Amino acid sequence: MRVTRSYVDLPLAVGQTVSLPEEVANHLVRVMRLREGEGCVLFNGDGHDYSATLVESGKRDARVQIASAQALDNESALSITLLQGIARGEKMDLILQKATELGVQAIVPVNAERTEVKLDAARAEKRLAHWRSVVVSACGQSGRAQVPTVAPPRNLQEAALAMPTEALKLTLDPVGEHRLSTLSAAPGGVVIAIGPEGGWSPRDRLALQQAGFQGLQLGPRILRTETAGLAAIAAIQARLGDLG
Repeated sequence: MRVTRSYVDLPLAVGQTVSLPEEVANHLVRVMRLREGEGCVLFNGDGHDYSATLVESGKRDARVQIASAQALDNESALSITLLQGIARGEKMDLILQKATELGVQAIVPVNAERTEVKLDAARAEKRLAHWRSVVVSACGQSGRAQVPTVAPPRNLQEAALAMPTEALKLTLDPVGEHRLSTLSAAPGGVVIAIGPEGGWSPRDRLALQQAGFQGLQLGPRILRTETAGLAAIAAIQARLGDLG
């Protein structure tokens, strides 16, 4: 039977007894019907899965004892950062979820000229917390024990200039200089820039060009923002990473 993996933002060690956060305790005890003496798996982003046994449960809390730790080796050796134009609601959630499953190490949401979602400081903080929860959930589902970072939203130019100079920096372009067959690994990994629902404006493309981004041809069709990044990540993982 498949065991649900639960994320906890706590240090974990073998032999330790841990009080679970209320949300995790509620999910395991109320939703999954875990009983005292039964097992579960926890992870905290340090690269390990921790097998644990429920030793105590109350109305709002639960305690588990960590029995063992297993180091997981399922992270891609290819470092991929997705620089993603902010999309609306469920589209952004889908992008974050599937990019995590495909092995990205970092996601940087950006505001571009044609971004349709406008976030003030309060909304940006709430959306960031939500996006990070989506990524954590995707790690639990996909078996990853290291959680990709999700950066606070920032403007495109700042984000593009902050990317490592030694990275291979790409954005999709039907007349771009690169094809998949011409790509080679770079010491700084790969950064993929994907426009928002309205696409990159000419000014956005200039900002990317000035930051060292190059065009990548990825087929003859126009892809939506929720398709483009995922297709590019999968193709680049197949070419340079761990898919295939």
